[in-house]
Amino acid sequence: MLPANIERHLVSRLKIKHLKLLVTVGEQNNIFKASQLLNMAQPAVTKTVRDMENALELTLFNRSSRGVTPTAYGEVLIRHAKLILAQVRHVSEELVSLHEGVSGHINVGTLLAASPALLPKSLATLRAERGNISVSVTEGTNDMLMPRLLIGEIDVVVGRLPEVQDEEGVYSEALYYEAVSLVARSGHPLLKREKLTLRDLANESWILPSEGTVLRREIDNAFHKAKLPVPQNAVESVSLLTNRTLLLETDMIGIMPYQVVKTYEDVGLLKRLPIRIKADLGPVGYTVRAGRDLTPAVEYFLQALRDAAKGIGSSSP
Repeated sequence: MLPANIERHLVSRLKIKHLKLLVTVGEQNNIFKASQLLNMAQPAVTKTVRDMENALELTLFNRSSRGVTPTAYGEVLIRHAKLILAQVRHVSEELVSLHEGVSGHINVGTLLAASPALLPKSLATLRAERGNISVSVTEGTNDMLMPRLLIGEIDVVVGRLPEVQDEEGVYSEALYYEAVSLVARSGHPLLKREKLTLRDLANESWILPSEGTVLRREIDNAFHKAKLPVPQNAVESVSLLTNRTLLLETDMIGIMPYQVVKTYEDVGLLKRLPIRIKADLGPVGYTVRAGRDLTPAVEYFLQALRDAAKGIGSSSP
């Protein structure tokens, strides 16, 4: 099996519709479901997959009574197919933008730090100035969003930047730094205290970020430095809605970025506890794939992020 032979087949016989078919089958893990989404007959989808496997002399999918799953070869081809399809989408958006003015669709991944202020302000600006640009937002953690960024399913990830850029092929820009605060519901008994230490809070019920996040590591380090065990009876969650509801309905303690806390303090729902957590969390910013031209729509969105960040960064305590 020579690379030149595979390349020759991919260039001469593989079509965009074949790439879409591969991605759909890989995502659905089921030929019948994929055929419905592609509006094709099931035998036609099966034959197309078989023809590609025979031409490449590779098994792309393992078959079983429960469906199909990509082999290592299939995963490689699907990953690159997603990148190619993303570039096709970008080409079509640029052509339309040249003809009709800037338009297109942006897929944004957001981390907790960007959810309360930076992202909404940026999207509001984008909608006001470029109303024909549509946006889809996916919330998650870096380990969920970065792989999707690398294969082109997400155009930009917004939030707190990791201390070390583990992922190759990405470019990040820092926009501002933001503190974090310990919070509880309004009327929480601990708010009657003028000053608190971590020792006072060690036996409380906590809502903590997921393990592996920068914020969780900094919290763990704070307890270790105080020679205290990390709270064991904690709920691990990065969901703003879940955390807010838990804090309002219980005496649990949470930790949130300043902009999140400020949003809830302004309406009297949550209050900052009288304690400071020293945490070097790194800047809030955005990450895109490196070495690839951005669509005009994404470029406008990134400028909206930069403009929104100028006001947010200076308002942190």
